[in-house]
Amino acid sequence: MDKLICAGCGAEIQTEDESAAGYAPKSALERETVICKRCFRLKHYNEVQDVDYDDDDFLEMLQQINDTDSLVVQLIDIFDFNGSLIPGLNRLTGNNPVILAANKMDLLPKSVNLNKVEKWLRREAKEAGLLVEDVHLISASTNQGIDELAKAIEQKRSRKDVFVVGTTNVGKSTLINELINRSTGIKDAITTSYFPGTTLGFIDIPLDDYSSLYDTPGVIQRHQLAHYVSDEDLKLITPQKEIKAKIYQLNEEQTLFFGGLARMDFVKGEHSSFVCYLSNRIPIHRTKMEKAGHITENRIGEMLVPPDENSLSKLPQWKRQTFRIPEGKHDVVISGLGWIMIPEGEVTVHIHAPEGVKISLRESLI
Repeated sequence: MDKLICAGCGAEIQTEDESAAGYAPKSALERETVICKRCFRLKHYNEVQDVDYDDDDFLEMLQQINDTDSLVVQLIDIFDFNGSLIPGLNRLTGNNPVILAANKMDLLPKSVNLNKVEKWLRREAKEAGLLVEDVHLISASTNQGIDELAKAIEQKRSRKDVFVVGTTNVGKSTLINELINRSTGIKDAITTSYFPGTTLGFIDIPLDDYSSLYDTPGVIQRHQLAHYVSDEDLKLITPQKEIKAKIYQLNEEQTLFFGGLARMDFVKGEHSSFVCYLSNRIPIHRTKMEKAGHITENRIGEMLVPPDENSLSKLPQWKRQTFRIPEGKHDVVISGLGWIMIPEGEVTVHIHAPEGVKISLRESLI
């Protein structure tokens, strides 16, 4: 019997183990388009079921690209650039050319200068060791920049296969659904959701008689906050519309809480502005540093939400990191939550966040 592949997530269909990837009841095999039980539940009930893949499985699958002669499209989330850039991608994909596509541009304030964002992306990618041939600014959900990206892919692939790669929750399947819809008129051909790890295997979409476009498994970056919160909280921390900058004028010894998911203490420096870029649904609470410890111990999940009860049971203990911000505009980035821009610099801050969530300092994006 020929191998059946789930049309939703790319996993091999099997009918024996309900807890394993690709499970479908035997009755589902009679349908014209076969999808696994996991994709069926996701598509019709927005319900995500765990499967027995680990992070190394996903990376091992991506390494297969190394043996091909192809074009690679690395999709990153502009809202979480640091969290969604795959480290060492060139090692996984070999000498194949890479197009860097920055998705979710519709989330950035409309006032941003797109030329500056493109130059910023090129610089940050180079510093991260990623060699890219081209950079595109897109929004898979609003179709911004999709035509230009599609043309660039067609020009550069020269009848080669195309692999779209990215971390979980970056919007790969949404982008590919849009490309498929444009070429065939089929809508929502591939499973899409808010949730990490939706695509479980390579999904092969023929481009012509010679080559295919492949949706690949999302690389799981455990340092992203998405992997530590409940499904409901993930919807809150994932922006769905343009983010509104929230500006706070702070003195030394003041603290900002970002819901109950992280906090920033202003330890040292002159009176300064702090510009917060987070999902509009994350409340920010200002208080004095002397009260912050008590609030952290007693009010998270009550006064400070998210997290909800389900997240509280999953979240690791907070860990403190200290950043001495040099002169000039810089962002302190909490992977998967957002960033705080400090326009003047020359301040010292403590960032408290769940242990394992990556905190980084970069030159300002906006």
